[in-house]
Amino acid sequence: MIKLATPIILEHLVQVAADSVTLDGDLRWPEDARAVVLFAHGSGSSRHSSRNRYVARLLNKAKLATLLIDLLTYEEAIDVHTAHLRFDIELLARRLVGATDWVTQRADMRHLPIGYFGASTGAAAALVAATRRPDVIGAIVSRGGRPDLAGPVLSRVRAPTLLIVGGKDVQMVQLNRAALAQLLCEKQIGIVPGATHFFEEPGALDEVARLAREWFERHLFQTTRRGAQADR
Repeated sequence: MIKLATPIILEHLVQVAADSVTLDGDLRWPEDARAVVLFAHGSGSSRHSSRNRYVARLLNKAKLATLLIDLLTYEEAIDVHTAHLRFDIELLARRLVGATDWVTQRADMRHLPIGYFGASTGAAAALVAATRRPDVIGAIVSRGGRPDLAGPVLSRVRAPTLLIVGGKDVQMVQLNRAALAQLLCEKQIGIVPGATHFFEEPGALDEVARLAREWFERHLFQTTRRGAQADR
């Protein structure tokens, strides 16, 4: 288990205007936060995902603020006629870019380096969004993601990217290795031994959180965000 001192953490339910809709998000802000990580959820999931919330809490202990945001509205998420939107990578990426801009426009957050944590189709959306804000996004982590769905955009990603997959999730390992080969940025694949797709095995999510935390600390804690405006 990861054991870190627990800082004081402020929690806020926020609403983010992005791509002509309003998205709900949960912002967790540890005191002396050194960076912020936006979570992009996958197909059929939401900001209430127990796995992503668990990882987020462990990142908070490392002074990483987290924004877990629903990239679909409530109506879009429950409507069977709009279920295809869960796989609309372009739409999800646009909304993630909107959420990113929301963060950079907040006076209390605009100086912080920003990273993305994506799961399932959210990983592809994070990779595409990172190419739209290359001077803003400092690191990307994918958990059981579908980076292959980012297609030709992969070669344009500049942010250091870590792809985490379960060792027993054979198909995802193959897809992630293929995507890794197309990435031209600093990159790494992290295989969690014995883990399946949802990382339900004892200790598997802790290993995901450890790998993610170390990646974000390495790439986000070194400098202030590129392009951040100085406070006046």
